[in-house]
Amino acid sequence: MELIVWEWVNFLVRWLHVVTAIAWIGSSFYFIHLDASLRKREGLPPGVAGEAWQVHGGGFYHMAKYMVAPAELPEKLTWFKWESYATWLSGFCLLAVLYYHGANLFLVDPAVLDIPWWGAILISLGALGLGWHVYDRMCKSPLGKDDVKLAAAGFVFLVLVAWGLSHVFSGRAAMLHVGALIGTIMSANVFRLIIPNQRKAVAAMLRGETPDPALGKQAKQRSLHNNYLTLPVVFLMISNHYPLAFGTRYSWLIVAIVLVVGAVIRHFFNSRHAGKPTPWWTWGVAAVGMVAMVALSTLGPKDGSDTAATPPNPNFARADFAQVEEVVTSRCSMCHAATPVWEGIGEAPRGVRLDSPEDIRRHAGQIRAWAVLSNAMPPGNVTQITPEERRLLAAWTDQLPR
Repeated sequence: MELIVWEWVNFLVRWLHVVTAIAWIGSSFYFIHLDASLRKREGLPPGVAGEAWQVHGGGFYHMAKYMVAPAELPEKLTWFKWESYATWLSGFCLLAVLYYHGANLFLVDPAVLDIPWWGAILISLGALGLGWHVYDRMCKSPLGKDDVKLAAAGFVFLVLVAWGLSHVFSGRAAMLHVGALIGTIMSANVFRLIIPNQRKAVAAMLRGETPDPALGKQAKQRSLHNNYLTLPVVFLMISNHYPLAFGTRYSWLIVAIVLVVGAVIRHFFNSRHAGKPTPWWTWGVAAVGMVAMVALSTLGPKDGSDTAATPPNPNFARADFAQVEEVVTSRCSMCHAATPVWEGIGEAPRGVRLDSPEDIRRHAGQIRAWAVLSNAMPPGNVTQITPEERRLLAAWTDQLPR
C-alpha cells in the first residue's frame, strides 16, 4: 500500500508542477511580449510609456503601461505571483518525493562520489540556497549596472555549478539540480524582489508619494532574467528522461550550450515582438548548438569508459545472445520485470520489461542509449555492471540492423 501511495503522490505532484509551470511560463511570455509591443503616441496620459491594442476571444483589449504608477490606483489590482510560488513549491515537493525519498537510487552515484544519502540531500539543499545567494549578490553588485557583464558572469556561474554538481551527484540528478537552481532563482526573483518592489510602489502611492523609479528598473531586470532562463530550465527539467543528455561525459558542457541556445531563441522572439530588425542569425547559433550537443553525447559515458567506441574483448567480436541475456537478467531485470524485486519499485520503470529474450531484443535500442552510450542505467550503478559487460552490450547492439 505504501508503494501505491508514493506512486500516486509522485504522479499528482508532477501533474501539479506541470500545470503551474505552464501558467507561470504563459504569463511570463505574455507580459514580455506585451512590454515589447508597447508603442508611444501623442495624447497618452502622463507617465504612460506606451500602449498596445490586442484582439482575442472575439474582443479587443487596450493595454497601457505606466512606467512608475498611475495617478490613482484602481479599485481592483491583479497580482501575478501565485503561478511562480506554486511552481517552485510543487517542484521542490517533486524533488523530495523522487530524489530525496529515493536518494540511494537517483541522487547518489558511488562511481561519482560515494557519500551517504543524507549528505547528498544536504548538498542539494545547500546548492539551491547558496546558488540563489550568489546570484542575488551579483545582481546587487556593480556588475548589476551592466546587463551584458552581469549576463556573462551569470552564465559562467551556472556552468561552474553544472560542472561541480556533475562531480557530486549522479548524471541525472546533477543536470536536474542545475534546472532546480535556475527555477529557484526565477521564483526567488519574484518572491524576494519583483513583488516586494511592486508593493513598495503601491505603498508609496497610498501615502501620496511618487514611487522610486529604481524599484521598477530592478524588477524589470530580474523579470528579463526569468524570461531568458525559461527555455533552458524547461530543457533541464525534462532532461532526466533522456540519458544522452545527462548520462554522458560532457553533460556540464551540454548545460552551457543549452543556456546559450535558449537565450538566443528568446532573443529572436523578443526582438520580433518589439518590432526590431529580425535577428535571423539566432537560429544559426541555435542549430550549431544543437549539433554540438548531439556530438558531445556520442563521446562516451560519464565514467570515461567509451563503451561504444572501445574495441570489445575478442570473445565478444560476435556477441553471443546468451551472454547478453545473462548480463541483462543479472543487472537489469530485478527492476525491469513483470514483478520487480527491487525494494521501492512497484512496476517496471517506463513499462520496459527485460525479463525475457523477446523483451530484451525488443528494447535493444533503449539498452544501447541507457547502458552503452551513457551510464544512466543502472541508476547509480547499483547492480555494479562492469565496463566489460557494457562493452558486451555495445558489441551486441552494433550487430543489430539500424
